Amino acid sequence: MTALRDLRFRTAFLASMVILACLGCGDDTGLAKRYPVSGMVTYKGEPVKNGTINFVPTTADGRPAAGQIENGNYSLTTLAPNDGAIPGKYKVTVMSTEADTTELQAIAKGGQFHHDKAFAKANKTAKVLVPSKYNLPDTSGLEQEVKDQSNKIDIPLPD
Repeated sequence: MTALRDLRFRTAFLASMVILACLGCGDDTGLAKRYPVSGMVTYKGEPVKNGTINFVPTTADGRPAAGQIENGNYSLTTLAPNDGAIPGKYKVTVMSTEADTTELQAIAKGGQFHHDKAFAKANKTAKVLVPSKYNLPDTSGLEQEVKDQSNKIDIPLPD
């Protein structure tokens, strides 16, 4: 009887260890599996110097993903850095501006924290690097699909 009980204990212990190991391998965020998404954003054939790119889901139950554009290159993040996007269809937005931040940098160097006027000035005088129509999902005209694989999606902005 003791040998049978010992065998059951060992079997139950091993089964619970396998279950715990499997649970530890998964994603505990509660989100669906995300797949890498990266590519190149160009405007009139030239890489966009800097900016942000957003993938906005076309369904209400979707989850957006975003990324920074640097020298035209981007990779998307949904929750954790560069974790990609959930498969599905998206509307895409691109924003790119170049602001003169010398006044803000001088304020920061001086240890001052009140820089609202300088920030507003830098924002107001910022040079828009891509047309503002690309800033909104409903006006960008850009749509892409993320598939359940590694995705290389280039975004050419023609005008």
